[in-house]
Amino acid sequence: QVQLAESGGGLVQAGGSLRLSCAASGSIFSRSVMGWYRLAPGKERELVASITRARSTNYADSVKGRFTISRDGAKNTVYLLMNSLKTEDTAVYYCNAFSPGPPAYDYWGQGTQVTVSS
Repeated sequence: QVQLAESGGGLVQAGGSLRLSCAASGSIFSRSVMGWYRLAPGKERELVASITRARSTNYADSVKGRFTISRDGAKNTVYLLMNSLKTEDTAVYYCNAFSPGPPAYDYWGQGTQVTVSS
């Protein structure tokens, strides 16, 4: 059973920083594209950032220059460092592990709440 355990969410003032972590159990981490998504009330789920096995990264335009995704193979963990947070960054953030295969898979964490106050 693969599990993705997120941590690091919380309440922060606008302009502040948070670092999210996602630890992956099992043996999938090294084979996965790891990503962070977010879901805000009334909005569709959005890809925030992703990182491939080769550490190639991709960011949503709304977070470029403010967020940094990284991965640590020794710890099977992916991080999302969020700086200069804005109220519009408020959402539940989900960790994702994906592989197009073979074998293909798509796993999700339980989500962690990030609330940015003005």
